[in-house]
Amino acid sequence: MTYIGRFAPSPSGPLHFGSLVAALGSYFQAKANQGTWLVRIEDLDPPREMLGASELILHTLEAFQLKWDGEVIYQSQRHHLYQQQIDAWIASGQAYFCQCTRKEIKQSGGHYLGTCRDKKLTNDNSMATRLRMTESIYEFVDQKHGLLNIPKTLADEDFIIKRRDGLFAYNLAVVLDDIAQGVTEVVRGADLIEPTGRQISLYKMLGKQPISYLHLPLVLGDNGQKLSKQNHAPAIDNLNPKPALLAAMQFLGFELDHDVASASLAEIIAWGVKNWHICQLPNTTEITPRFSNRPW
Repeated sequence: MTYIGRFAPSPSGPLHFGSLVAALGSYFQAKANQGTWLVRIEDLDPPREMLGASELILHTLEAFQLKWDGEVIYQSQRHHLYQQQIDAWIASGQAYFCQCTRKEIKQSGGHYLGTCRDKKLTNDNSMATRLRMTESIYEFVDQKHGLLNIPKTLADEDFIIKRRDGLFAYNLAVVLDDIAQGVTEVVRGADLIEPTGRQISLYKMLGKQPISYLHLPLVLGDNGQKLSKQNHAPAIDNLNPKPALLAAMQFLGFELDHDVASASLAEIIAWGVKNWHICQLPNTTEITPRFSNRPW
């Protein structure tokens, strides 16, 4: 089977060092398997998006010599497909409307208990849509970390597939898009280990064979928080990409000698593809890198 991987950033800001690690990991895994590497812009949440971020992200990938295959897909152009699936589930009773607030769920222990499951509510445009969970996933195999467990309360929960504000939920959109694009493996940061169980559940409920997953270590800042746009992680430098590229490759377990470090960007990327192995990845899921001069 042809390998198809993808990198799917959200346009809430420019790419930072943690984003670069995820992009490189997914790229090397795809190309080392003689596969296709897709780029998808996950612009599902307009209030959190930064004007011009999508274009900036693509320019950054180009600056780092990470060349994607095919056209870039934007989730904002696929809303009708997400709604189509939700409508089918509503009609079959697999999904239902829910009027419970976050405050009410927090008061009931922090997990949704199925309060609205059998109420047969009619949506008045102020309700969330939940999926009736019939394919709970309590564990899955990660390509690096082996068997990972999902808490039962999380696995059994009827989770939201469309929010009260009308925005489509990440778990639904990402699975429908991965299926549509023929993705065979997802390589991403370890912060997304927890939602993986729900995503595998969706594959099963859609009658599709679940794909494989590889979660890369998270890059932590000196404060112990993950590098993220929300935590104001600084953008990587498009005009001088080599320092960040070499640092990210070291983070991913590559041992770089002088010849590699002094090569051109294209040569470094090609070397990375040739020498990539999952076994080189750190065994931990979180790392605070120690560099004398931060390259980002």
